[in-house]
Amino acid sequence: MTRARPYQVARMGLARTFQSVRVYRKMTVLRNMLISHQWRDTSLWRMLRPSPANTAQRAHQLLDFLQIEHLAGEEAGHLSGGQRRLLEIGMALMPDPDILLLDEATSGVNPTLIETIKDRIRTLNAQGKTFLLIEHNINFIADLCSRVYVLNHGEKLAEGTPHEILQNEAVIDAYFGA
Repeated sequence: MTRARPYQVARMGLARTFQSVRVYRKMTVLRNMLISHQWRDTSLWRMLRPSPANTAQRAHQLLDFLQIEHLAGEEAGHLSGGQRRLLEIGMALMPDPDILLLDEATSGVNPTLIETIKDRIRTLNAQGKTFLLIEHNINFIADLCSRVYVLNHGEKLAEGTPHEILQNEAVIDAYFGA
C-alpha cells in the first residue's frame, strides 16, 4: 500500500487525515468536499460516478453531520483549526471509505470540538465504519478505544485496554518519566 497512488488506496476502501490539516484553503468548504469525492476516481469511476447533484447532496449531508454545514460557502482558510479538522474528516468521508485513518484528530482543536469529533466517530463506528487513530490525547483515546497500542520510537511498547495502558509502568516511564 505504501507505493500505491492515492486513488488506488481510496479504491481499497481506505481514507486518511493528516497530523497537519490539509484542506484547499482558497476554496470553499463545499468545493473541498466535492473535490475530495474524486479521490477514488479512475476511468471506470468517471463513467459510473454519481451525478453532481448526488455528490453535492452527499457533501451537504456530511457537512450537516459534522455540524459545519453553515460554513459551506466560506473559504476553508477562514475556518478555525477545529473547523478545518472537521472539514478534513468530512473530505475523507466523501468517498465512503471502509476504514478511516485519523492522524492526531484532536491536534489544535478546542475542547468543545473535540467532543464533537468524538461523538461523530462513535456514531460512524456504530454504523460500521472502522477507525485507526494515531493520537497523543490520552483522554480522547481512553474514551473511544477498546484496544490501544503504544509505540515508542517506532516499536510496540504495550497493548491492552485503555485502563491497562494507563497503568502500564513501561508506558508511564516512556511518556511521563519515572
